[in-house]
Amino acid sequence: MGRAVTASARLVAMLRDPANAHALGLSEWMDVVTVARAELLLGTLAHRLDGLTVPAEVRAVLDDARAEASEVRRTALWEANRVAHALAGLGVPVILLKGTAFVAAGLAAGQGRSIGDCDILLPKAVLPAAEAALAEAGWEWVKPDAYDDLYYRRWMHELPPLIHRDRDRMLDVHHTILPPTARPTPDATALIADAVPLGGGLAMLSHNDMLIHAAAHLFADGDLSGGLRNLWDIHALVVEGGADGLSERAAQHGLGFAVDRAMRLSHALYATPVAPRWQRLTIPDRIFRRRMLARDGWGRGRHPLTRLTFYVRSHMIRMPLPLLLRHLWIKWRKGRAAPASG
Repeated sequence: MGRAVTASARLVAMLRDPANAHALGLSEWMDVVTVARAELLLGTLAHRLDGLTVPAEVRAVLDDARAEASEVRRTALWEANRVAHALAGLGVPVILLKGTAFVAAGLAAGQGRSIGDCDILLPKAVLPAAEAALAEAGWEWVKPDAYDDLYYRRWMHELPPLIHRDRDRMLDVHHTILPPTARPTPDATALIADAVPLGGGLAMLSHNDMLIHAAAHLFADGDLSGGLRNLWDIHALVVEGGADGLSERAAQHGLGFAVDRAMRLSHALYATPVAPRWQRLTIPDRIFRRRMLARDGWGRGRHPLTRLTFYVRSHMIRMPLPLLLRHLWIKWRKGRAAPASG
């Protein structure tokens, strides 16, 4: 086993069972901390190891990570509050997604969680009114290019990304959880109808829909960048809320394959308590696991062919090949036509 897999595997083992921390030397600690930072899991690791005896150099890093995670949580909740305030006139709850939903609901998945953009879900019918309200409240388009704007509006599951002109915070407004061009077609109406109120004009997806969204994001909409963090979300959600009715709900959304793979890999890596049918990896699952563990002790990506394969796959599953080739051709031509900087 090479150093890359060893560092990633040690991080996974430590998240799974913090007692594994006692066996590490300082150089191994540095590898684990570096990989955790690269995977956006340092705050989660710091939370898991809170109270354990670790080297002084490591303790300082983990203390800083816990403090940063606390500030990230505060900022995320304030941003969610501002979004709900801006959209109060729509008469529909603002459904929080991903990390912001976890911390707003006080879920274990939010403990130490890294949170970037504020992601929300709204009914597609209210998007024009939502755009106007958000613009009035200070959000601006990140992608002013006409083609990029059209691409998002025609082919994607969200509006073009927004950023607040004063707070410099990103906002992604979704109307479903996968691009309409993707083969699975989740039931957006059911996602919204079964959302759980949080108060203050906010809501979150139901427990099973949160699991399904995490699995969809991981296996049906991306190249597995940040895969260990997203899989930890799934692990934490299952440990806290179980998986009763998950298969049936996943089938309703056409995402049974993604959920099954998520359960198998979560069990394999994090020892997530799952039903027997999810306790054995398939051969393709092992390739996904290899991709998830593809970092060296410096946090750099390894297994370039594997990573390239998953990058290509992420585009192939988002849209049909003719549409993908057209999109890549337009982007290539635009890049060639852009004036050189400097």
